[in-house]
Amino acid sequence: MSEITNVPGDVTAAGRPIDVLVLGGAGVDTIVRVPELPLPYADSYMIDSGIRTRAGQTGDFVAVALTALGLRTHHLDFLGDDPEGDLVRALHRDQGIPLTAVPQPAGTKRAVNLVGPDGRRLSLYDTSRTHPGDRFPEDTLRALAEASRHAHVSLTQPCAEALPVLRETGVTLSTDLHDWDGENPYHEPFAYGADVVFLSATALRDPERTLRRIAGRGRAEVVVATAGDKGAYVLADDELTHLPAVPPPAPVVDSNGAGDAFAAAFLHAWLNRETPRRSALFGTIAGAHACTVPATETTAIGLDELRRRAAAL
Repeated sequence: MSEITNVPGDVTAAGRPIDVLVLGGAGVDTIVRVPELPLPYADSYMIDSGIRTRAGQTGDFVAVALTALGLRTHHLDFLGDDPEGDLVRALHRDQGIPLTAVPQPAGTKRAVNLVGPDGRRLSLYDTSRTHPGDRFPEDTLRALAEASRHAHVSLTQPCAEALPVLRETGVTLSTDLHDWDGENPYHEPFAYGADVVFLSATALRDPERTLRRIAGRGRAEVVVATAGDKGAYVLADDELTHLPAVPPPAPVVDSNGAGDAFAAAFLHAWLNRETPRRSALFGTIAGAHACTVPATETTAIGLDELRRRAAAL
């Protein structure tokens, strides 16, 4: 692959034809279902359920979920000229999601996900697929951002360096800090540079303190911490609200992608001027649904089903 592909034509001529530009987070996961987590040491394990490789990392999952909810979505990231990159391209083609692929000589991002019987996962990320000097072409980034109502920025290099250009275009920004501990400085440009910030409460000793620090030091209008079966915490207008978890509609099989589904459903509601609390309700419903979908599948809740479940609560 020698050139950028699938850049729209005169994207600025039609105003804002893209609802959400998803930046980064394209890649391939290998899914291994293990008998328990943590996995005790052994020379070998027999994996009866199979070891499966499929396209879909955080940016891919967000793009799929946004598209399933009817938002016009465009994905921008680096991809290698390799079989893994072909899987990512095929996923976007099959889902009808426009993809702009910047050539990555180091290859397409990949990870191994160990999934326990209760749906919890342990992810092993291959960090060799990026270089410190990687940068999105500024003209491509700027043109796509100027054509977008909103940009969701994945926590992957080189997205941090793209934040100043995105802000210059006036597009609103969101990001997901995942399991940030509140201390790692790598996350700070994302935490303090976005209008909507998502993160998991998994590694936080005091979620409210971290949420208020993000809002106080940055530009976030809304900060949301997801807490699994404990629900979610929403900080908006200096008021912290707790939403209980929504019971999943089927047995939990895999938590992979639940946070991405939450973010997409929240953004759909927020971009349609719903309140932060209502947006988070949509997020909890979508996240619970995602936990019932095996990691080997890349599907998301649709808008009609999301609204139906929300109306029943």
